[in-house]
Amino acid sequence: MQYCTIGEASATFNIPESTIRYYEKKGLLPLIERDEAGRRLFSEDQLALLETVLCLKNTHMPISAIKQYIDWVVEGDSTIELRLEMMKKHKQAVLDEISLMTESLSGIDEKITRYTNRIK
Repeated sequence: MQYCTIGEASATFNIPESTIRYYEKKGLLPLIERDEAGRRLFSEDQLALLETVLCLKNTHMPISAIKQYIDWVVEGDSTIELRLEMMKKHKQAVLDEISLMTESLSGIDEKITRYTNRIK
């Protein structure tokens, strides 16, 4: 199995190493292996898990909810229905936020148009 270092993981996802350490400390990256010097080693599975954590974080899922999701992943297939329900609810929350942002963007566009016309 191939592994990468925290620096390589950091570069892959364009995030600081400190963010990865924080996520590990919060329990979002369980079971990370370490080399004989204690340095973190990221397998393909760990990188995929980190990518999932980043996706959920980028869509404003709270750390506590991400932690619950990761706990269920570690627990195994018996939690698939729970994970599915969580993802459905989160998707709806993301869609609601997109809708709100789209409405707000329209208001911003109106202001830009108004100010542009006043300047002319």
